[in-house]
Amino acid sequence: MISEEKRILIVDDEEDLCEILQYNLNNEGYKTDVAHSAEEAMKKTLSEYNLLLLDVMMGPMSGFKLADKIRKEMNNNVPIIFLTAKDTENDLLTGFSIGADDYISKPFSINELTARVKAVLKRTHNENIKSDPIIRYGNIEIDTVKKRLVINDERVELTKKEYEVLKLLLDNQGKVFSREDILSLVWGKNVIVTERTIDVNITRLRSKLGEYGKYLRNKTGYGYYFEF
Repeated sequence: MISEEKRILIVDDEEDLCEILQYNLNNEGYKTDVAHSAEEAMKKTLSEYNLLLLDVMMGPMSGFKLADKIRKEMNNNVPIIFLTAKDTENDLLTGFSIGADDYISKPFSINELTARVKAVLKRTHNENIKSDPIIRYGNIEIDTVKKRLVINDERVELTKKEYEVLKLLLDNQGKVFSREDILSLVWGKNVIVTERTIDVNITRLRSKLGEYGKYLRNKTGYGYYFEF
């Protein structure tokens, strides 16, 4: 698993939020530490961490300033995800220009955050080792390079969004994602799409999965998950 022995530093001046994040990330199998300011974070050995979760709106040193120091002065390429209530285009561009790996706007769901953490860690993990690009579950295969689904050695055509929804659920097998989570993670927050769109894509996916469609399940009142 990607989460094994991965260390995450949470840097945020909201103590209650840090407690919630630490509790949930620990439950996902990560080892977490907390710093309530950028200055406190700089006292730690940042090279020991596999990922930093940085709040932008901290004082006196902001998350942007801390990230800039990490990249330029410390020459450290540790993955960074910004957590912020600021979601304007300029803020996004600032974050990514500094070297952010992802950017999550507050408020966010824990499912969204853990999925994004897993995605960043998996991506950076795969950059360092040669890994099999094929995700396999029984006779289901997803080629993550060619973006292709194969079932029982036969190719199944998927739309881009169908592929992304299926991959999200397979990557997080057993975890329930609400319609809102899926909309945010697959379509993005700035795209106007109704939650009904998720139901339509799930229905089409079940049909295309054939005998395996029954494993794409709905937990009433919560959302969708894949359990093989």
